[in-house]
This record gives sequence, structure tokens and C-alpha cells, in this order.
Amino acid sequence: MSDMRTGGPVLRIEHLAISFHQYERGLRRRTVTPVVDMSLEAYAGEVLAIVGESGAGKSLVGMATLGLLPPNAEESGVVRFHGRALDHGARRRLAGHEVGLLPQSPAFLDPLSRVGTQLRRAAKLAGITDSRGAASEALQRRGMAPSVMRLYPHELSGGMARRVLFALATMAAPQLIFADEPTPGLHESSAAEVLADIRGLADSGSAVILVSHDIDQALTIANRVVVVRAGRTLEQAVPSQFAGDGSALRHPYSRALWRALPRHGFELPAGGIDSDLPRPAAAEVSVGAGAPGTVAL
Repeated sequence: MSDMRTGGPVLRIEHLAISFHQYERGLRRRTVTPVVDMSLEAYAGEVLAIVGESGAGKSLVGMATLGLLPPNAEESGVVRFHGRALDHGARRRLAGHEVGLLPQSPAFLDPLSRVGTQLRRAAKLAGITDSRGAASEALQRRGMAPSVMRLYPHELSGGMARRVLFALATMAAPQLIFADEPTPGLHESSAAEVLADIRGLADSGSAVILVSHDIDQALTIANRVVVVRAGRTLEQAVPSQFAGDGSALRHPYSRALWRALPRHGFELPAGGIDSDLPRPAAAEVSVGAGAPGTVAL
């Protein structure tokens, strides 16, 4: 994919860290830090892919961007939208308007509400006056008949449910869309259709962040790729660097991740895929008023 950047980033995340305070066995407190130091930029008209192993903190970046972190989360770093630093509440107010979420599973649909009800609700939250007309138009853009509005989620096929999720995510024509693992479990042809739709969102002018553990899929539509591991951004690359044996990639983990794919025979470096990387940070533990300790994450 070519470089389409013409201005400043829609989203800029600078040194984001996210911790969760948990209590175990009475007053024993455990602090877990799944996101240690994440930085990235997303531009209009581009797909930025975030790739890495499960548990690397990829989805939490999206939850932070949308202001959807739970109350026991503690956050540091800066999240800027069009250059303006936003706190958690300001980001939450952008969700459903300037920022949209494309979740990974149709289970995000309300099983007790008809499709039309959910679409009209999304339109109202986006400030659209004619919610019924907007709902019908959103379905039409996704190739579905108005009759789909009368259906419940369990009456939809898998493909239809995905298209309804797309309609909900794009109801307000958001400037930034966070697509969180949208293809797991899909047949190859269905996954290709979803990826083409995501690429189309970027081509229509939105900035799109695609979270994926499937590097091959991400490379088919991404303009840039951010490699993450253990809550840290390790490298930003362009798709052409993921070629051959990956020698064009700068970070050893990026190269190891690429070479571990089936097409490369699951090649692993001596000592494992992360042998050249520091271990994740330990978590702080407090037990009442006693001395603090640490627990490995």
C-alpha cells in the first residue's frame, strides 16, 4: 500500500501505559500492567495494523482510545485526537461519533433487540435526527434489504451479522475506526470480504486501526504495521519489509514473529521467539500495611 499521509495524524498515542488494580484474598492488592509503553499514529485514508501475539495489549489500546477502560484501570501517557490531548471522559464522548468500534464478534449485538432498534439507537447516539432513515440507509450501504431491520441477531447469518456490525460502526461516518480482530473463525473467503470492507473504510477517508494476530491477513490491506509485544511497541514497518526472511525488519522479535509463520516452516530462533527481549515488568503487590513485593506477570 502506498503512503497516503497528507496532514497530521487523526490519532497519536504517546507512551501509553495501562494498569489494573486487583484485590486477592482480602487486602492483598495486585497491580497488573498489560500495556507498558505504546506509541503509534493513525492517519486519514490509511490502515494501520497492530500485530503481535495474544495478550500483547493490542485491544486495550482501542479501549483506551474509546474511553472504555473499566474503573479499576489506571492510565498514563497522552492520547491526541487531531493534535488535541484528550482525557478519558473526552475520548468517551467521541465514541460513536468521531470514533467508531468494529468489534471482533457478533456477540456484541444485543440478542434481545431487533437489528432496526439497534441501528436507530446508534443513529440517535450519533446525533442523527432521522434515525429510521439513517438505519435503512446504513443497511443498504452494506447490501442488505430493509426487511433485515425486523430480524433479531440470532436470525442473521454470520455474514449478515458482520455487515450489521459494520453498519453500526460507521453510522456516524467516524474519522477513526478501531477494528478489533474482525476475522477470527471466518472462512478464508469471508475473511477476505471483511478485510476488503475495512480497506474500503480507509479508502473513503477514515483512519483505520486494525488489530490482528494474523500478519498475513493484515499485510493484504495495511499501509503501515506496528509490531507489539508484552505491552510495548517494538517497531513500525511497511508491508514491503515483511518479505523473504524478514531481514528488512529492524527488531529481532519482528523478524522472529515473521519467520515463525507456517509459510516459513515455523522457524524459531535458538532460545525461543522472545529470547532477545527483556521479560515483562513485574507487578507491584501490597499486603495491608506491610512491605510491598512483586509478582511476575
